[in-house]
Amino acid sequence: MNLVIVSDAWRPQVNGVVRTLERVVEEMEAGGDAVEVIGPDRFRNFSMPGYAEIRLAFRPRAMLARMLDQAGPDALHIATEGPLGIAARSICAERGWRFTTSFHTRFAEYVNARTGIPPGWIWVWLRHFHNAAEGTFAATQSLRAQLAERGVRRILPWTHGVDLALFQQGERLAFEGLPRPIFAYVGRVAVEKNIAAFLKLELPGTKVVVGDGPQRASLQARYPGVHFAGWRHGEELAQAYRDSDVMVFPSRTDTFGLVLLEAMACGTPVAAFPVMGPRDVVGPGGALDEDLRRACLAALDVPRHVARAQAERFSWSDCANAFRTQLVALREGCEIVNPLVRLRS
Repeated sequence: MNLVIVSDAWRPQVNGVVRTLERVVEEMEAGGDAVEVIGPDRFRNFSMPGYAEIRLAFRPRAMLARMLDQAGPDALHIATEGPLGIAARSICAERGWRFTTSFHTRFAEYVNARTGIPPGWIWVWLRHFHNAAEGTFAATQSLRAQLAERGVRRILPWTHGVDLALFQQGERLAFEGLPRPIFAYVGRVAVEKNIAAFLKLELPGTKVVVGDGPQRASLQARYPGVHFAGWRHGEELAQAYRDSDVMVFPSRTDTFGLVLLEAMACGTPVAAFPVMGPRDVVGPGGALDEDLRRACLAALDVPRHVARAQAERFSWSDCANAFRTQLVALREGCEIVNPLVRLRS
């Protein structure tokens, strides 16, 4: 298959959408497919207001049309609803091309958290955007239910995975010298992640924040007793998960939460609110409670081998296979090679 993925979230951004797409591409290419990701790095771009790390393509439609013509894809997937996603959808509508989309981010809730715009207004546009697709991929049952409730049609089941070789149990040395137990948050330090709900808790030991973002400076000034470790990648990130006693996930707006799987794969139980994402992913690998402090303390009692076993239920090969088998041919009446087989064990 010759596939093009259009995504406003792509390298050098660091987030769950990028990590998911990277692994889907890797799995599909290992199975013999040709996959091209078109992201904002290939266009004139500008920083997202209030979030300098995120770049958005500036007036990308004409150049994107030329790129699609040059690529000549069998199938097209639009991963995001930003400037590139909007341009790709417009080109498809003009040319009569069929495409699929995926729903990674609770965009309406994020916009509401940053601007106060009512989520219902944003959902009108999101429904219009996704209902033009042949199908919209959604990774959890909770998300699929919400999309259906909001009027999105043709919702397709998907999943996500975790690198069980990188994220695994082992020596716990990353935070030597810090009082235990260690409660860690891992991810973007931004207002929609609700990190203050964790940092204000009265907990024993040490609170650690692994990551960076626009809210770091204000949170660091407000909570001087918290250890801010900055971004960590690869084995250093795995060590940070491994050496934590509990991974705290205070977000109420995530659709999935790859960090949940990464932490549990390292044997670290999760504490979170019982909301979309944690409710679908954590299971016996942690504790969910509307009282986040109570969840944190309860998670201390979850055996690390139980957390690991929960993460082992998810694989990137299953994720990529579900993605691949639900793609559609660009033009009606054409066929794409799309066998219902695992891409790679």
